[in-house]
Amino acid sequence: MHFTVETFRAWKNKRITLLGMSGVGKTHLSSLLRQHEWFHYSGDYRIGTRYLDEPILDLIKQQAMQVPFLRELLRNDWIDIQNNIRIVDLGPVLSFVGKLGDPDRGGLAPDEFSRRQALYREGEIAAMKDVPEFIRKGVEIYGYDHFVNDVGGSLCELEDDSVIDLLAAHTLILYIQVTTKDEEDTLIRRAQSDPKPLYYRPAFLAEHLPVYLREKGLEYVAQVEPDDFTRWIFPRLFHSRVPRYEAIAGPHGYTVTSREVAQVRDEADFLALLETAIARKSAGGRQSAVSA
Repeated sequence: MHFTVETFRAWKNKRITLLGMSGVGKTHLSSLLRQHEWFHYSGDYRIGTRYLDEPILDLIKQQAMQVPFLRELLRNDWIDIQNNIRIVDLGPVLSFVGKLGDPDRGGLAPDEFSRRQALYREGEIAAMKDVPEFIRKGVEIYGYDHFVNDVGGSLCELEDDSVIDLLAAHTLILYIQVTTKDEEDTLIRRAQSDPKPLYYRPAFLAEHLPVYLREKGLEYVAQVEPDDFTRWIFPRLFHSRVPRYEAIAGPHGYTVTSREVAQVRDEADFLALLETAIARKSAGGRQSAVSA
């Protein structure tokens, strides 16, 4: 969707998609807006509760069946296992997606890792295609005037133009851009210490995994220390995603900086920031988000 400041102000039911790396502030903004009666749609929450719910439960049950006591309970339907996911705690999704590497250190073999990655990608595409229906539900069922779509950091990796076209048709896409080296380093450290589910494009993984193996003097993926590989690859993933975000925001959305987002304290601040982003783009790019 494209606006002038005036048409944005007149937009009765505002619908925003927040785009950017995990840790850049999307969920923080969404939680803030929820306090101001916005419907908060979390892509990862939808993936975990709807599209990966059964695979996650299957994995849990597979592990439980290896314990004789639990095996008997499960086979006789004497217990029930549920998947408890919260918007602020995606632990079950993170555990299911897993990490590549040595199985004895909690890693996954390449074939199993790729299978789970594919399921996660399918779930993210499906969750984004649910956005128009949840926009309707937000207004008609729950009585929320406005809608914020808190998408996963891997939206730019899906390589499915229909998803971006759909979001652009139904929401204003707002890209939160990291503009300084200090902010970049902070985001990378945060992602490494408090990881979120990560999706890697197959081509990206195929390019970088051999580099890691050579640098570490390893011959096989089974020798990879999973946490070390995740720490090594995340900065490279970050930099590979930046032009992909920009390719979405350029034709389809608006850009603000993570520094600007950090100044948002309430709904009024957020709406004012959106107006600033719209005005910048309406000026024909003469003033970028980076230089503002």
